[in-house]
Amino acid sequence: MAKTGIVLLNMGGPDSLDAVEPFLYNLFSDHDIIRIPRPIQKPVAKLISKLRAKKTRHYYELMGGKSPQREQTEEQARELQKLLGESYKVVVAMRYWHPFTEEALRELFKEDVDKIILLPLYPQFSTTTTGSSFNEFYRVYSKGNFPKVPVIEVRSYHDHPLYIEAMVDNIRRHLPDYKDFYFLFSAHSLPMYVIEEGDPYQRQIEETVKLIMENFEGVPYKLGYQSKVGPIKWLQPMTDELIKDLAREGVKNLAVIPVSFVCEHSETLYELDHQYGNLARQLGIENYVRIPTLRTHPLFMETLKNLVLSAERKNEGT
Repeated sequence: MAKTGIVLLNMGGPDSLDAVEPFLYNLFSDHDIIRIPRPIQKPVAKLISKLRAKKTRHYYELMGGKSPQREQTEEQARELQKLLGESYKVVVAMRYWHPFTEEALRELFKEDVDKIILLPLYPQFSTTTTGSSFNEFYRVYSKGNFPKVPVIEVRSYHDHPLYIEAMVDNIRRHLPDYKDFYFLFSAHSLPMYVIEEGDPYQRQIEETVKLIMENFEGVPYKLGYQSKVGPIKWLQPMTDELIKDLAREGVKNLAVIPVSFVCEHSETLYELDHQYGNLARQLGIENYVRIPTLRTHPLFMETLKNLVLSAERKNEGT
């Protein structure tokens, strides 16, 4: 009996210190995320990755020598496989490091698969994340010697009721005294030209935060952005600048909530925990709590299962 193939799409991260430079090269070679003129993109990516590798290696040294994203994404895949059962085959495709899309497809087609559902682990859609992963999938799939079956896309689920419920429950579990805290949501920033071209990411992030905060009446909050690269204008305000503002205003209890990530990686473990945590404490914030990412939270896994089943039903109805 043929199975439905589920491809979990994520960014990926270096699985060793030696992988940091090639990971950066793959990242900066992606025209969907870094708009360097195509004829010079790869040479420039080579130069940038070499220049940034030493500093970036230090981040991963503080994180134990690698990113945990692969293990956590594969854990999500195993949990989703259990929920869906034997009629499905779940594989992981990372954008910038192993397992790459080609590796995922080879694993997938060890089974008899009659359709594929692309399921991004980016709740909010952006051309730089979900869009880039989709583009890479179609490039590899069209050129590779793979059986050709229908492909169904899950584009975003930023306002899915189960996803919002998972985020709310995750905050409450890790912060039972949440009423004593100021909430600071943090999402990965994007160059403003991407937003100005019509990318829905900022609107979807803001909607996610609004829906979460409907469950925390009276709690003060702000939304910031992090991980800016380069001199061009990016989405603001930046999370670290908001931490400075809140410290000046006398905030003593601060809960930082990653809103665009569902696994731990350098943006959470290094940037939020190490850089911004130290900054907050230096500025007099006494209780700095970073809410963990959802990972295999039961309600999040139910969200992913629901998205798969809904995508199948919608496809069967067309």
